[in-house]
Amino acid sequence: MSAVEHRYEVCSRELRYRGRIFEVVTEEVTMPGGGTAARDLVRHVGAVAVVALDDAGQVVLIRQYRQPVGRRLWELPAGLTDVSGEDPSVTATRELAEEVDLTAGRLDVLVDVHSSPGFTDELVRVFLARDLGEVPVEQRHDRHDEEADLQIVRIDLDEAVGMVLAGEISNGPCVAGLLAAARARDAGWSGLRRADAPLPR
Repeated sequence: MSAVEHRYEVCSRELRYRGRIFEVVTEEVTMPGGGTAARDLVRHVGAVAVVALDDAGQVVLIRQYRQPVGRRLWELPAGLTDVSGEDPSVTATRELAEEVDLTAGRLDVLVDVHSSPGFTDELVRVFLARDLGEVPVEQRHDRHDEEADLQIVRIDLDEAVGMVLAGEISNGPCVAGLLAAARARDAGWSGLRRADAPLPR
């Protein structure tokens, strides 16, 4: 690595598309050795995901249809961080209740994942939820669209890790969360961060 790192500066920015969840922009960026290059990228609101681990060592997974890949994927309970000023831990708690009807007595940070930094700034914070409880039936969220079709299962954590290694689980935050949870468990939960730990910058 060189003694002085190049500082990449944005010379211009052109908005191509703006939606509720993301926007697409083209940025002209200074390159090492002189000159600039155009980079198309997706600015994303971000998301959270939750590895919900019960007292029997099982994780709660959902199977959800995803239109971009045209099939159902194994995933963690997850959602967008699209409420301005809301702490990600609050978002995670809400998504856990809405998607799988669970509460958590304890919430820690497992891992932060840049989902695909070659084209998007999306950051997914994956939490570990323990001391699980059930949301009362009368307070449960009414799920719509793809969420109305969710399949919710509990699988032993080691079995879920095996599914990752076998290629059966390919959702990025789910892969990262399950592997991180297994490693954290084997280390006696000693490396976990507090639920309010700052996001990486």
